[in-house]
Amino acid sequence: MARAGLLGLLLALGRVFQAWAGLSPPATLDGHGWQSPVDCARANELCAAEPGCSSSFRTLRQCLAGRDHNTLLGNKECRLALEVLQGSALHGCRCRRRMKKELSCLQIYWSLHLGLAGGAEFYEASPYEPISSPLSDAFRLASIVSGTDSAAASRSNPCLDAAKACNLSNDCKKLRSNYISTCNKEVSATEHCNRRKCRKALRHFFDRVPSAYSYRLLFCPCKNQACAERRRQTIVPDCSYQEREKPNCLTLRSHCRAETFCRSRLADFHTNCQTFLTSCSRDNYQACLDSYTGLIGLDLTPNYVDASFSNPVISPWCSCQGSGNMEEECEKFLKDFTENACLRNAIQAFGNGTDLTFSRKAPPQPLLTLPPAIGRASALPYSVNDSSLVDNTSVSITCTSRQESGAQVNQSKEQSLCSSEKSLTTALMPEQKTLVETKGSGNQLSFTGTVSAVLFLLVKMAM
Repeated sequence: MARAGLLGLLLALGRVFQAWAGLSPPATLDGHGWQSPVDCARANELCAAEPGCSSSFRTLRQCLAGRDHNTLLGNKECRLALEVLQGSALHGCRCRRRMKKELSCLQIYWSLHLGLAGGAEFYEASPYEPISSPLSDAFRLASIVSGTDSAAASRSNPCLDAAKACNLSNDCKKLRSNYISTCNKEVSATEHCNRRKCRKALRHFFDRVPSAYSYRLLFCPCKNQACAERRRQTIVPDCSYQEREKPNCLTLRSHCRAETFCRSRLADFHTNCQTFLTSCSRDNYQACLDSYTGLIGLDLTPNYVDASFSNPVISPWCSCQGSGNMEEECEKFLKDFTENACLRNAIQAFGNGTDLTFSRKAPPQPLLTLPPAIGRASALPYSVNDSSLVDNTSVSITCTSRQESGAQVNQSKEQSLCSSEKSLTTALMPEQKTLVETKGSGNQLSFTGTVSAVLFLLVKMAM
């Protein structure tokens, strides 16, 4: 009895050590012997190989076609299919942004979760796996840039520096030039641009370009109006953002939720940018900024509403006029953008080069993807020899248009607001390697081995 009690105590201590070291518990097997959770595309393959799961999933899809949630639950066959699927790998599956079969994965996720929840919630859970990167390259780079003296910072234009840095990467420059030219291309006398193509080009840019470049363009810290206006113009808002009239925000949300990608990115934004007390959950600013960026180029594209640098406000292009008895819900939805303390702190933390996610808190359990592994796009190459590159694309802002096209700026007040991109120092953009510090990983592995060895010896002594 005493030996059994000692063994139980040692096992409990082992779990405490694991939690303190920030280690995730090992993956468990569900009733079918599957490792859970997996990504939804792989979970669907596993389900298809199991006759009971496969038939239940087909039944659920038929139940969801043209029926509301209450009708679905009132049907015995539909209800039984849901119960079977709740015990399968599909129930806990998630997706990864930019994965190879992202759309298919998301469609599978919502097929099940709309059946479980009905799609009537104000906030929906994110279909994406959690972001637990302790210290991203984007924040490390911002820390380097923010190390300049305050007097020089007040005279500089960080958004212009961000454009210069992008021009030093062939891929960043190419994709940025593509969306700017697409969004500025006049279609006809009555249609100044093709909004659909513009937004598609924007999504392509933010999905392909590493955050070390894209974050600097979107969240550059501004000390003057010229910088703030350039930041506002980053996504070419005349085409991608603004319309002649502002639609109702709840109508815009309804349109977004009718489309798989938009629904998924909105749920991800609400999950990762939800305010806890006065900040983000676990101060995970990286996750919030990544979720915000994911909305750009969709129906709910957000942007800065004006060129304010002291108190910037972010909002989708919508209002709550005409909401009727839904005005309170509409205002609540809109304030998730305009008065979001988590998002505001995340942008400020990036500008200061601060990321508080590097802590001893245990990260969320990573999703398990069975082979073949689906990796994220590799980092873009960087070369110090690219410093001579100049962006030849026209931008709608007068000052920045001249700079990026290489034209001479008149010796006037504009000179105080603008500086040539040729003066860029290549030291501002270190080569992007990885999103995780290898030194920290090595320390954790070393500590893990030590704890495991000590526990093994103690168990042997107890026996």
